[in-house]
Amino acid sequence: MKYWIVIVSILTLVSCGSSDYMPKPMGYNRIDLPSHDYQTLADTFPYWFEYSSHAKIVKDSSWISERYWIDVYYPELDATIQLTYKPIKNQDQLMQEYYSDSYKLTAQHNVKAYAIEEKVLQLPNGDYASFTELEGEVPTQLQFHVSDSSMHFLRGALYFKTATKNDSLAPVIRWMKEDALHLLETLKWE
Repeated sequence: MKYWIVIVSILTLVSCGSSDYMPKPMGYNRIDLPSHDYQTLADTFPYWFEYSSHAKIVKDSSWISERYWIDVYYPELDATIQLTYKPIKNQDQLMQEYYSDSYKLTAQHNVKAYAIEEKVLQLPNGDYASFTELEGEVPTQLQFHVSDSSMHFLRGALYFKTATKNDSLAPVIRWMKEDALHLLETLKWE
């Protein structure tokens, strides 16, 4: 009887050391997203729109910051929609340069993007906006630009300050897409 206990104990110890063990895969973080609620941008800019009440307007921190460049920063999500504004002043050449620069900036993501889908949207104010969604491990998942073709040009890009993979951020990206579209749909020029 004593030998059976020793044999069963040895077999139990040996079987626990099996190399067939498979760890559980990492799960996705749970992200609770707030409801969409909007507020209006202060009237000190040459443009006006509604943006999320969960966001703050922050002066752009890039090294070439211009007066009307701002970040719509979402502290809870650590995400930013960077907005760059350029006056056109009825100069077709300037407008063409701004459009060209915007398309070049989007095209730089061809290396990492496995899909780039551009849509042209007609906005309630009568303007047309180019709205581009990028898929893959790209630094920006949404980009857009819009102009009234004579005086104003506005470009936006969504950025996250996280190393989290974009597939994990998919719900947040969809939520941010709704906010970016709302921003465009409520855009007015001064």
